[in-house]
Order: sequence, then structure tokens, then C-alpha cells
Amino acid sequence: MNHLVKHNLTAVTKVTEFILMGITDNRRLQAPLFAIFFFIYLVTVLGNSGIIILTLLDAKLHTPMYFFLRHLSITDLGYSTVIGPKMLVNFVVSQNTISYSGCATQLAVFEIFIITELFILSAMAYDRYVAICKPLLYVLIMAEKVCRLFILIPYLYSTFVSLLLTIKLFKSTFCGSNVIRYFYCDCLPLISLLCSDTRELELIILIFSGCNLLSSLLIILVSYLYILVTTLRMNSAEGRYKAFSTCASHLTVVTVFYGTLLFIYLQPKSIHAYGMDKMASVFYTLVIPMLNPLIYSLRNKEVKDALKRTLSNHCKIFTM
Repeated sequence: MNHLVKHNLTAVTKVTEFILMGITDNRRLQAPLFAIFFFIYLVTVLGNSGIIILTLLDAKLHTPMYFFLRHLSITDLGYSTVIGPKMLVNFVVSQNTISYSGCATQLAVFEIFIITELFILSAMAYDRYVAICKPLLYVLIMAEKVCRLFILIPYLYSTFVSLLLTIKLFKSTFCGSNVIRYFYCDCLPLISLLCSDTRELELIILIFSGCNLLSSLLIILVSYLYILVTTLRMNSAEGRYKAFSTCASHLTVVTVFYGTLLFIYLQPKSIHAYGMDKMASVFYTLVIPMLNPLIYSLRNKEVKDALKRTLSNHCKIFTM
């Protein structure tokens, strides 16, 4: 009888906080990993903030392409900031806790930014398709109102999906361990801590994740297929080079981002390695947001010219 009462008390114990295990429990690696990820996060903040400011200040970058780039930087900065600082705490404290509401907030905000980024990348591919395949109609098709819709709809949709998943997950009952064997609050590690039947929740996550990933990727692939066909039909070698060069930065970003996501989600469960998944997650949540502004600034002459103009103008102001 006493055993039954004890069991029931344990079952109804309310989880008020979670413990994030982080990337590694090896104490010798804590200091060097803290230095590495602090540097990565610092470059991420400076790089993406720089892109946001530059595309706002420089009039020559007030085009649809750089409008989308600005929002790409906002999403990169958003989800890396939701995860990065809290992850860095793991390296300097013995036990990194996060409150129940804090964990729910981290998951919800992360989902909003990461889903939005998928569709911003597809909007950027469509923008390149219109610029190369329908140049005479570009101004009409990519009007300011259209571009704003291409951004607003993903934000609204991602907010709906994020709230649906987060509310459904956190309305379920957590029991037993409150230890998340991960470096942030993600759906799958949290599902493993639930007492209730998780099949419906797992199915919802699978459907939305698959639809988001595949639909955005399909838009990108179709856009670039038309771009490739149009470019190969060009008589001028210079025209072909210019067309490919305008797509180079975006193609690099897409390849790295989708390549990492597909590596994580398309592996058969039988060969899933927990450590490999964690490293891949580190790459797309922290490393890619650092790489994106570097790719666009190093490979893009317009961005480099805009940076020179902005710095030159500010130098003139300070020397007056």
C-alpha cells in the first residue's frame, strides 16, 4: 500500500525546471569549447547585425534581394541568440538549469525563427528566378508589397506551427527525469521525458517538419532548374557568368543549411548516432548563422562596396 502511494506521488510530481546537459560532460573540454563558441557567437552577432544595418542604411541595397537578406540575418541572429548564450552557461556552471516556462519559450522562439528561415531562403531563390528568367517583369512581380507578403506569411505560419507544437508538448505530463540530454530545449529530447502516449505528437512534428523542409526545398530546386535552363540558353559567356555569380552566395548558403538538415532528418533510425546528431545541430544552430553573413559579404561585390561607402561616410562625419 505504501509502495502504491509513493508511486502515485512520484507520478504526479510537477516538473518546474529542466537540466540541460550541454555538448559534453568532459571537464577538460569546457574552457576551450567556451572560448570557441563564444567567438562563434560574437562573430554571428557582429556579422548579422552588420548586414541588417548595412541593408537599412545603404540606398543601393534597398532591393528585394537585400530585403530578404536582411530578414535572413534577423532569423539567424534570432535563433542563435535563443540558444547560444544559454549554451555558453553550460561551460561555466556545474548544473545548467532552465525553468519550465523558459524551456517552453526557448523552444517556441527557436521554432519560429528556424521555420521562417526555410521560407526566406525559398523566397530568395524565387527572387533570383524572376531576376534572371523574367527580367523585364522583375519590378512588377517583386513589388514592395509582394516582398513584404513573402516575409509576413512565413512569420505568421511559423508562429502558428511553433505555438501548436509547444502548447501540445508542454500540456503533456513530464515525469521521472528532468534532465535534457541536449544543449537546448528541442522537441525530440523533451518528448523522451513525457509519461503520456507520444505517438500523436511525434506524428504532428513529422508532418510539419517534412512539409516545411520539402516544400521550401522544392521551391528552391524548381527555381534553380529554371535559372539553369535560362542561363544555358544565353549566348553571351559574360551573361552566363553574371547570372551564376548573382546566385553563388545563395546557393552556398542553401547547400550548407539544407545539407545539414537533411543529414539529420533523413538518416534511418538504425544508424542514428546521438553524438553525430548533436554536432550536426550545433552546426546548423550556431555555425551556419555565423557563416551566412561571411558568405554574403565575402562573395558579394555589392555588399563590400556598400560597406566601404558606409564606413567612408561615417569617417567623414567624424573628421568634420
